[in-house]
Amino acid sequence: MLEIGRVQSLTIDHIDQRGAWLQADETLVLLPARQVPEESRQGSQVEVFLYLHAGEPMATIRQPFAQVGEFALLRVNQADQSGTFLEWGMEKELLVPFSEQPKRMREGQYHMVRVCLDDQGRCFASGRIDRWLEQDHIVLREGQQVEMVLWQFTDLGAKVIVNHRYGALLYRDEIRPDMQPGDRITGFVKTIRRDGKIDVTLQRGGKAATDKAVETLLDALSKTGFLPLHDHSPADVIRKQLGMSKKTFKKAVGGLYKAGRIELMPNGIKLKKS
Repeated sequence: MLEIGRVQSLTIDHIDQRGAWLQADETLVLLPARQVPEESRQGSQVEVFLYLHAGEPMATIRQPFAQVGEFALLRVNQADQSGTFLEWGMEKELLVPFSEQPKRMREGQYHMVRVCLDDQGRCFASGRIDRWLEQDHIVLREGQQVEMVLWQFTDLGAKVIVNHRYGALLYRDEIRPDMQPGDRITGFVKTIRRDGKIDVTLQRGGKAATDKAVETLLDALSKTGFLPLHDHSPADVIRKQLGMSKKTFKKAVGGLYKAGRIELMPNGIKLKKS
């Protein structure tokens, strides 16, 4: 299927002095000679990005920071009366129409955008994020692993975009100090509310999460035999040291204590000698 604005693997039909001609449905698409991999021959598979050049499909081995239908934080390289253009990893910069800018974008700024196709099949960017987020017919389940793009920070935590389709909230107690807008993160659906709002978490729920936390805790204890963490330790301190929520930490500690593998001290946890 010919998908303009997407990366796909296509088969080489033949090669001539202009380049490699790739099979895309009933159309042949040119990959210019300077981009054809040396080992390529008729029948080889090549991963390319398809775009329109002078109204005709063209292929490139360069891959954009985001494909059509995806969100990304991109830098404004040019913003003047002639238009606003973003750096997106391709030779030709990505246009953001003025009508797709909630606030006028300025050169040097970074903005979250969605890559889209216009009626003529040309790629453009939209900064009107909420317009593209689905709120009905949410095809997710609680506990499901998802891919997220960190959109922006709020008082409650961080707005994220789940699977390039849904808006969701990652609560503040799960925000790591190194997180920045534009980061791509793996997480899990925590709750889908009646109003369609979605909460996500970085921790896998249930027994799998506890087992992983126990493994992490034992690994940390094996290095020094002691951790200065306990029930009253701040959640951000626990997350910084162990990469888990305080709730998960307490479950792991409880399990290890019942198993007789640790000793609870006033100022932390001590690993018992086996």
